[in-house]
Amino acid sequence: MYVANDKRYDSIEYRKCGESGLKLPAISLGLWHNFGDNADFENMSKMCFTAFDNGITHFDLANNYGPSVGSAETNFGKILNQSMRAYRDEMIISTKAGYYMWPGPYGDFGSRKYLISSIDQSLKRMGLDYVDIFYHHRMDKDTPLYETMWALDSIVKSGKALYVGLSNYDGETMKEAADILNELHCPFVINQNRYSIFDRTVEHNGILEAAKEYKKGMIIFSPLAQGLLTNRYLKGIPEDSRVRTDGRFLNERSLSDEKLQKVQKLNVIAENRGQTLAQMALSWVYGKEGITSVLIGASKPEQIIENLKMTENLTFTKQELEEIDKIAL
Repeated sequence: MYVANDKRYDSIEYRKCGESGLKLPAISLGLWHNFGDNADFENMSKMCFTAFDNGITHFDLANNYGPSVGSAETNFGKILNQSMRAYRDEMIISTKAGYYMWPGPYGDFGSRKYLISSIDQSLKRMGLDYVDIFYHHRMDKDTPLYETMWALDSIVKSGKALYVGLSNYDGETMKEAADILNELHCPFVINQNRYSIFDRTVEHNGILEAAKEYKKGMIIFSPLAQGLLTNRYLKGIPEDSRVRTDGRFLNERSLSDEKLQKVQKLNVIAENRGQTLAQMALSWVYGKEGITSVLIGASKPEQIIENLKMTENLTFTKQELEEIDKIAL
C-alpha cells in the first residue's frame, strides 16, 4: 500500500494561479504519452507516486489522452482509487475537452452538448465526483463563445469542477471569454499553452500579456519541445525515439542538421550552468514573468527526479538569455 513521503512539501515552490487562491507546484505531471493502454501499469503507478512524494500535487489529463482515447484517465483512476485515494484532497486533478473524442457531431469542439457529456465521461473513467480544473481544450470558431463559456460555468455550478481553464486560446479570444466568465461569476483561473525555447508563439499571439492583464495563471505544456530539448538528440536521432515510432508531434523533417546543431549549442550553455539541457529548458520557461507551472511528461520515475532539479538554478544572466535567443531564433 502506498504511503506518501512525509517531507513531500519541503523542497518545491507553489505559485498562485493569477489572483486566485489556487496554487500549483513549479512542475506538474502531464499524463499524456506513457499513460495509455500500451503502457506498463506498475511504471505508471511509480511515476505518480514519485511525483507526489516530491510535492507534485497537480496531475493533468484530457478526455482524449491515451492511446486509446480515454485510457489515460482510466489508468489514472485505477492508480488513484487503488493507492492514492487517501490523498485526494491534497491533489489537483485537471482534465479537458475540445478535440475529437467520439464519432458524430457531438464528440468534438466546444458545444454545450459535447463539454457536459465529456466531463461526465471523464469523471466516470477516473472514479471521481469532481475535477479541480476543467479546461476547454481549443478555440472553436463554429460555436458561439458564450455557449462554450456557459457550459463551463454550468459544469462548475453542478459541482463537477471547482475551477475552469482555457487551453490553446490566443490573447484576444481569452479576454472575450474571461469577460463572459466574469459576468457569470465562474472561477476561471488558468490558461494552458505551448511554450519553449524553440516555440515562442505565446509571446506573439497575445496570451502572455492577456493573462497578466486579466490576472490569470499560465501553465505551460511542451516546455521540452516534445523531447527535443533533452539529451536524447545530442548525438542524432535514436532508433527508439518518438520521432521514429510516432511522428505525429515530432518528426524527422523537423529535426534538420541545423536544428540538431542548435540543440548541441544550447546544451553547452546548460552544462556551463551546471544543468542538463532539460533542466535549463524548464528553468527558462518557469523563470518567465507570469508563469505558474510547467508540465512535464515522463516515461520513468527517474526523469521526474531529474526535472525537479530545474528549481536549483532559475537565474539567467543577460548574456545567457541573449545567447539562447541567438541560437534558438
